[in-house]
Amino acid sequence: MPKWSLYHSQTLLFNSIIRSFSSIKTPSKSFHCFFSVLSSIPSNKRVDSEPENIYESEKPISDIFKSGPKLGSYKQGDSTFYSLIENYANSGDLRALERVLYQMRCEKRVVLEKSFILMFKAYGKAHLVDEVVDLFYRMVDEFQCKRTVRSFNSVLNVIIREGFYSRALEFYNCVVNDKSMNILPNVLSFNLVIKNMCKLGLVDKAIEVFTEMPVKKCVPDVYTYCTLMDGLCKENRTDEAVLLLDEMQIEGCFPSPVTFNVLINGLCKKGDLARATKIVDNMLLKGCAPNEVTYNTLIHGLCLKGKLDKAVSLLDQMVSNKCVPNEVTYGTIVDGLVKQGRAADGVRVLVSMEERQFRLNEYIYSSLISGLFKEGKSEDAMNLWKEMIKKGCKPNSVVYSALIDGLCRVGKPDEAEEVLFEMMNKGCIPNAFTYSSLMKGFFESGKSDKAIQIWKEMAKNNCICNAVCYSVLINGLCGGGKLSEAKMVWAQMLSRGCKPDAVAYSSMIHGLCNAGSLEEALKLFNEMLFQEPESQPDVVTYNILFNALCKQSNISCAIDLLNSMMDRGCDPDIYTCNIFLTALKGLDTPQDGREFLDELVVRLFKRKRTLGAYKIVEVMLQKFLSPKASTWEKIVQDFCKPKKIQAAIDTCWRNLYS
Repeated sequence: MPKWSLYHSQTLLFNSIIRSFSSIKTPSKSFHCFFSVLSSIPSNKRVDSEPENIYESEKPISDIFKSGPKLGSYKQGDSTFYSLIENYANSGDLRALERVLYQMRCEKRVVLEKSFILMFKAYGKAHLVDEVVDLFYRMVDEFQCKRTVRSFNSVLNVIIREGFYSRALEFYNCVVNDKSMNILPNVLSFNLVIKNMCKLGLVDKAIEVFTEMPVKKCVPDVYTYCTLMDGLCKENRTDEAVLLLDEMQIEGCFPSPVTFNVLINGLCKKGDLARATKIVDNMLLKGCAPNEVTYNTLIHGLCLKGKLDKAVSLLDQMVSNKCVPNEVTYGTIVDGLVKQGRAADGVRVLVSMEERQFRLNEYIYSSLISGLFKEGKSEDAMNLWKEMIKKGCKPNSVVYSALIDGLCRVGKPDEAEEVLFEMMNKGCIPNAFTYSSLMKGFFESGKSDKAIQIWKEMAKNNCICNAVCYSVLINGLCGGGKLSEAKMVWAQMLSRGCKPDAVAYSSMIHGLCNAGSLEEALKLFNEMLFQEPESQPDVVTYNILFNALCKQSNISCAIDLLNSMMDRGCDPDIYTCNIFLTALKGLDTPQDGREFLDELVVRLFKRKRTLGAYKIVEVMLQKFLSPKASTWEKIVQDFCKPKKIQAAIDTCWRNLYS
């Protein structure tokens, strides 16, 4: 055999031995044993010693290869170093990786770009973003390795994965605009930067980058369109996202199931189920079969809209199309049933899941336990809890919190506190919802001191208070007549940058009204009008003020406020009607409540707010205050529409046969 062939064969053999060690799960020990045997073979050559901070006691790795000439066969090869880099990168042994890199630099070895890409991934897994960027810039100067778009994309991906979106954008602009690097972004580069911009909420900037792609001779692919569509949907710009679907098909880019699912999800979250269904039809026309994600998204959308019957029907269609429902599918149905006050039906779905041998998770149990308590079926909820424990399903913080909240709802805060102690002993950490439920339970049972103690325990356990916690505390203090303490909590909440919600505002307004500080309450109400949507006044807030104004016989001001409430799109409820009926009867010259309520019904019909109008009509009938003939005509015309009649008949038949 020729000498060069023998050298080549033995070099390949040595490389294959090293690669075989790479497949071992704990390669470091195997390598050290292997290296110690090889290092014992004498060597004629020595290399520059390694820096003191890197394994001083160990021999340099190059000693392994110096034995080659003595054996008369092995010739050092760069592919061997690549095998070492590959092994250490995959195993996450970064110190060993540094030693190999140092040795290669000392011996002026050629470091291939693919080696750097492996190292970028290894440092990325260790969350060492600075080291990744630093190594990228060292590639040329220290290792004479030419940087290409592949290494650029690898670094960019690491930065984005670690969540440093602003830094990723800076890195992208710095590299692309540096002419000395001569790196031209490819489709993957554009996809990464578009994804990054969408994460930052810079969707318009992402669109600009998208439009630049053809100019830079890069054709957008399916991933590009999907990323941009997802960004637009998250910004509630679904119309633009749907237009992109048409554009990509015109450009000859065939949409994938993921593309359709992104749009369906965006439309379902917006509540536009009609268009979501059309997207599914489009999907089928393109020969793209709906998958589990498609069905789960649609079922979730239907449940959010309260269309449980259609959701169950879609579940049957899903099975008939050989698409197997999973825990998410059933969990969505259960959650939808609970939200509609049909927890008992949810339990039946749970039984069906068990029969089909699905794993029942804690979230399904927590939803059902919470729903049963809310429906007043506390015994059924406790039985389900015991059944869950019996079946070996370990409760987590979510389930414990649902049980604590349920026990407090039925007036058993002391039992709920015992559950809290059990929860903490089992290593489950209570959250803000857990503590706020317990505080509310003690306040409602008249044990305000105990509720305040829970508040202190919450602070002691470093649980961050949110707007709900503050609302519960302020409401409880105001309800107990402790207005000065409530004001202190209010001031603390504002000083900590926690924005009050509608409940907190309403509680403070109620406390001020009860203390006779109506002017201060109105001032706080006016402040409320300029807050975020979640802090806007609702019918409860208005009713508190109506009651306070009417008690002071200031009915004209109360009626002005009622007009303002209706102008802001807030409908009166049964309590509003009762407040004004009582006030009108108590006047020196009592006025006809029938005429007052009839006028409200007519005004609501004119504004096409029929649901609010029907509620007032119900109040009128309960109090034997029949609406006028002209008002009845409007009610009948609206109610007797063919679709509404058919819907009522269908509901009736379902109730008869369910």
